[in-house]
Amino acid sequence: MGEVRFGPAGIPEAPTFADAFALLAAGGYRACEFGFAGGFWLDYETAPLLGEAAAAADVALSIHAPLAAFVGHAERGRKLNMALGMLDHTAGLARACGARLIVFHPGFLLGRERERAIAEVVDQLGDLRERLERKDRLVPFGIEVMGRVRELGSVDDVVAIAAQVDFVRPVLDFAHMHATSDGAFTAADAFAGPLAAADAVLEPGAPFHVHFSDIAYANRNETRHLPYGEGTLRAEPLREALARFERPATVISESPDAASTQAIGAVLAGSSPASRSS
Repeated sequence: MGEVRFGPAGIPEAPTFADAFALLAAGGYRACEFGFAGGFWLDYETAPLLGEAAAAADVALSIHAPLAAFVGHAERGRKLNMALGMLDHTAGLARACGARLIVFHPGFLLGRERERAIAEVVDQLGDLRERLERKDRLVPFGIEVMGRVRELGSVDDVVAIAAQVDFVRPVLDFAHMHATSDGAFTAADAFAGPLAAADAVLEPGAPFHVHFSDIAYANRNETRHLPYGEGTLRAEPLREALARFERPATVISESPDAASTQAIGAVLAGSSPASRSS
């Protein structure tokens, strides 16, 4: 089994970045993913300070790009240009703070056949590559498995895109997969399948990047993240499946509360939630 780094989505509130990452380290966390869903709150002056604090605490950083920053638009124009600009800016901040991956969404079918939508995602990622290379911002991007069964973003979709774009990696969101499969992720074999598909397209040494939380769903579509234990998704089979691979992994909890993140981390570490808190 490769090294597993685990941590929350979001930086804890604290007076300074150093204090925030000290809190993460004290909680046993070695990864953290922060995002820009509400806008770009980080700038080029403060990003290195964030990166230095994370490095001092041995916490690996990843960034979730703004939700509107997706490629694969059906038409080239203002919306695509805005998305490319947001991804470009996110890459600059990732470079400044030392983040190891930028997570982004694959977009939507928009009435197209799946194959055409994937081809246009790949084509527009080529535009992004050219833009980032000119600025020395070509950092790894991760395309996330989504939680709506009839939209773009299945594990097959993201693996197909990553197989064609060398700076893009699959991001395996098992809560989303649990939802779209109507709750099928209850045993290690179910987890191992997507991990094997991602393993086949990841470059040597690159970690799996995993999102995990308990999940509520209806009609095979996600509805909301749940506190751990209130739904049917469990971390034990994920731990068992990861143990089948030599590849390292980063697992990010998207749970809505700190206790759930702690409980998931305890399972992945091989102890019970009760023994972690004792």
